[in-house]
Parts: sequence; structure tokens; C-alpha cells
Amino acid sequence: MIKAIFVAKQSNQGQIELDAVKVDAGKGIVGDRYYGKKGDDGPNITFVESEAIANYNQNFAQQIQLADTRRNVVTQGIALNELVGKRFRIGDAEFYGVELCEPCALLGRRLANDEMSAAQVVKAWLHKGGLRADVICSGVVRVGMSFERLD
Repeated sequence: MIKAIFVAKQSNQGQIELDAVKVDAGKGIVGDRYYGKKGDDGPNITFVESEAIANYNQNFAQQIQLADTRRNVVTQGIALNELVGKRFRIGDAEFYGVELCEPCALLGRRLANDEMSAAQVVKAWLHKGGLRADVICSGVVRVGMSFERLD
């Protein structure tokens, strides 16, 4: 299920939480900073498990919020790593799981604090940072919608 949806209109800008977004095939989320930039920046939508955020907070005594990973869609009850190389549907929109959304140095710097260095943050998120996906069929995605695996 989709727990939250975030977009940022420009790079380095704070994310805005929305109840619903339109996704366009091959382009991504309408209104997001990466819309239509697949060739430059890779797959056009990112997902992260709310359980991974909760585990990070519990295991490392942190208090990050759902938007702090800078992923577009926060899920609940979905094993995202299993969707690499798979097609799935949310409402009328269809997606293809391209690759794991591994943590980068920027995420490390954003979440680093007195208790955790940027390198420790990156290590903590390795293989837990979510999924990068392509939009293969346009549609509207809303908070509360379920995932349907297609293959």
C-alpha cells in the first residue's frame, strides 16, 4: 500500500507531500524535478519502504521523517527489493522495477548528525534504500492504493 507521496519541484528544494500524483509513461511524476529527464538521471520514480525508515530510526536511535530519504513514494507492506526486474501496477499506472535505489553520498550527508557520519548512514541504508522504477503506463497514484505484481 502507498503510505505517502512526495515531489520536489526543483533540485535541492524541500519535498512536498501530496495525496495523489499523475505519472506519465517514460517521464515520471508530473511536477517532480526529474519529470522527463530519464536519459539524464535514470529511472523516473523512486519508492522506499516505511518499514525500512522505522527500522533505521529504531536500530540507530534516529528520528528521520518519511520525506527525509527523498524518495517519491513511501510504501507499507511491500517487499520492494523483490520488484527489481518485475512489472507492477498501482491503480491504472504500470511500472517496471529497474534497480535498487542504493544510498548515495548526498543521502549520507543529508542524514548525518552527531551520532552518525555520512559513511555510516550510507552503510545503514545499503540494500534498504528502495526501488528505482520506470513508468510504463500512465495513470494516477494515490495514498492508500495497493500494489499488484504483474509478473
